[in-house]
Amino acid sequence: MTAAGIIAFAVKGDGAGALAAMTRGCENAITITFELAGPYLLWSGLMRTADEAGLVDKLARAMRKPLSRLMPDAPQAAAPVTLNLAANFFGLGNAATPFGLEAMRKLDRCDGRASDSMAMFIALNSSAIELLPTSVIAIRTACGSAAPYSIVVPTFLASAAAAAAAVVSCRLLGRIVK
Repeated sequence: MTAAGIIAFAVKGDGAGALAAMTRGCENAITITFELAGPYLLWSGLMRTADEAGLVDKLARAMRKPLSRLMPDAPQAAAPVTLNLAANFFGLGNAATPFGLEAMRKLDRCDGRASDSMAMFIALNSSAIELLPTSVIAIRTACGSAAPYSIVVPTFLASAAAAAAAVVSCRLLGRIVK
């Protein structure tokens, strides 16, 4: 897209306009990055504090039974799976990534094939139920939205429907493929 934009400005003969547009774009990117840093740092810090306080282990124990129904062959991955889903629940997709990577390492059978639990985790992670889409709210706020929170209910409903469809699809496809 950048190359297409530069070519379009070159064809139009407006090099100064291209430079001004690129500079404005960079300024906006930096501004939004700094405005998003606060919510990310807050939630990442809260997750880290919860982990050090032992709340993560308690949450993982509480989630072990429901997760065992979805991923019966993966009890060792309960903590990172729970943290990943919790981070996604609060709209912190980037904060969820390290937990997701750890969960996948613990779910790996080392045989070169994805297990049913890995497929279920990917489906749940991709369709993540979001109660509070923090990142989107922060972006909407940074961009001057008059009602940045108006997306909370629709996002929750859509993500819950997506998660339900993901679980059903994994179950059905898991039976067909075997």
